[in-house]
Amino acid sequence: MPHRVAPIVLLVTASTFIAGRSLTPHSPAPLTVHEWGTFTSVAGEDGRAQEWLPRQAPGELPCFVERLPLNVKGYLPGTMRMETPVLYFYAPAATAVDVNVRFRNGVVTEWYPSARVAPSALDLSAYRQPQFEGSISWSGLTVSPDAAPGFLTEPGRSHYYRARDTDAAPLRLGSQTEKFLFYRGVGLFPSPIEARVEPSGQVTVRTSSGGPIGDLLFFANHDGRIGYRVHHAAGSKLALDPPTLEDEADGPGPELEQLLVAHGLYPKEAAAMVNTWRDAWFEEGTRLFYLMPPAMVDEVLPLAIRPAPASIVRAFVGRIELITPDAVQKLEAALIAGDAAVLRGYGRFLQPVADRVLARMNERQRVPFEQRLSAVFAASTSAPGSCR
Repeated sequence: MPHRVAPIVLLVTASTFIAGRSLTPHSPAPLTVHEWGTFTSVAGEDGRAQEWLPRQAPGELPCFVERLPLNVKGYLPGTMRMETPVLYFYAPAATAVDVNVRFRNGVVTEWYPSARVAPSALDLSAYRQPQFEGSISWSGLTVSPDAAPGFLTEPGRSHYYRARDTDAAPLRLGSQTEKFLFYRGVGLFPSPIEARVEPSGQVTVRTSSGGPIGDLLFFANHDGRIGYRVHHAAGSKLALDPPTLEDEADGPGPELEQLLVAHGLYPKEAAAMVNTWRDAWFEEGTRLFYLMPPAMVDEVLPLAIRPAPASIVRAFVGRIELITPDAVQKLEAALIAGDAAVLRGYGRFLQPVADRVLARMNERQRVPFEQRLSAVFAASTSAPGSCR
C-alpha cells in the first residue's frame, strides 16, 4: 500500500531503527525488564475518553489464568480497559525478585501466575472514588534462564500464547511457570490523547496535557478494505484526513513493530505484541493507535521490582476507537431491520455505538431497539467457551 507515511513527517530515522534492532537480549545486564501493554478507549463526541462497557463474554484467555470472581470485568464500566500487560525478565543467572504494580484509578481483573491482588472483592462505590487504587504483587518469583519451559497450554485457540515467542527467561512461582507476568484491568481515568470526529470526516487529535502527540497511526477497515497512515507530531494538535482504503488484507503490523522497537522493545517482543493483538487491532472499524508517554505509564501503573533492575523499558500502545457517522448509520439500519449478524459485528463496541443511535430517539422509539440490543448482549455474555 503506497503513501502510508505522511510525506512531511519522518516517523523513525534509519539510525534510530538500526539502534533499536541492535538491542538484543543475548548479553543482558544483571537484570533487565521489558513490558508491553495496551489501553483501549472509546472517543466520545467531544473527543474525550467516554465511559463504556463491552457487554461481551470474556476474551480468549486460557482457564488457568486467574480472575476476580463472577466475571466482574464484564460488568465493570471504565474509560480505559488495560489489556494484556506482560513483563519479561532477562538475567544471566537464576535471580529471585519481588514485583508490585499499583493501578491508580483502576482495578486488576485477571492475572497469571498466582498473585496477591487488591481489592480481592470489588467495591463499586470505592472504585469510583478519586483516590481508588488497585494493585498486584508477586513475591518469591524466580527468574530462571536455564530452566526448561514446561508452560501450560489448553486445547483451542488463544492469543495468550503468542506473548511467549521471545527470548525472555522462564519464570517460576511455586509450581507455576510462565514466560512473563500477565495482568489485565479496567480504569476510570482520561486518555492522554483526545480524538474528535468532525462533520467533515477529519479527525482532530490533541493531547489533554498540551504536550507533544508523538507517534500516531490512523487506521480504518471498512468491509475488508484497509487504509492507514503513520504520523509523528511534535505539536499538541493535529488534523487528520481519513486514510485511503485499498483492497489489501494486511494491516500495519510491520510499522507498529518498528515503532515499538524504536521505543525500546526487542524485535521479538514487538513481534509478539503485534501478533497477540493483530486480529483485534485490525478488525472492522476506525481507530487511532498511539504510544503512551512513559511518564503517564509510570503515573498510572507505578512499578516496583526488588532487586532493582539495571534497565526497565515500558512500551504501552493506546487504542482509541472512533465512532464515525457511517458506523452510526449502519448500526441504525441494522437495528431497524433486526439484523443481529450486523449488530454482532460491532463486537464489544456495540454498546457505545448504539448509545449514539438511541440518543437521537424518543423513549417510545427506543423501546423495541433496546430489546433487540438486549437479546444480542444476552447471547454474547452466555457465549460458549468461557471458563465456568
